[in-house]
Amino acid sequence: MGQTSTKAPPIVTKRKTHKIQGEITMACDNYERALIRRALYKTNDYEMSKDLVQTTFLKTIQYLRKGGRIDMMRSFLSHILNALIVDEYRKKKPVSLDALLENGFEPGFDDSKSTENIIDGEQIIFLIPQLPRKYAEVIQMRYLKSLSLKEMALLTGQSENTVAVQVHRGLVKLRKLYIGE
Repeated sequence: MGQTSTKAPPIVTKRKTHKIQGEITMACDNYERALIRRALYKTNDYEMSKDLVQTTFLKTIQYLRKGGRIDMMRSFLSHILNALIVDEYRKKKPVSLDALLENGFEPGFDDSKSTENIIDGEQIIFLIPQLPRKYAEVIQMRYLKSLSLKEMALLTGQSENTVAVQVHRGLVKLRKLYIGE
């Protein structure tokens, strides 16, 4: 029969339980306030700090029940607490829209840029006829009729590259007309 050997969990006797309880009680009396202060300094949340310290003591009890040995209790507790604080920082905390609204957040939309672009676009449309004919045609095809370079090349009988160059040069000339150079 193919049995695998597994390590049996350590047996916790009454004597060992009393010893662990004594160690934890002493550690709690001696270090709890200092640990809460440290956690509060790092998290700025008193309730969370108390929870983290309680979790620290629970993890310490679990470690001792598994047969672990602690030489310096304060250092051990600090190490566990620091790891829990880091874990807390790493958690992604959801932000409620209701909480944001209660704190004064007002979602808004600034469409002034969009309005400026529309007004500028309307002004530029009237400048297109002032361009040389070959540039005016490609600018109208590209931006008023929304044709692709490929479609424009087919209509004009030129290569896509030539059409792209004409669109670019037309835009440069249009920009100069708009600015007034």
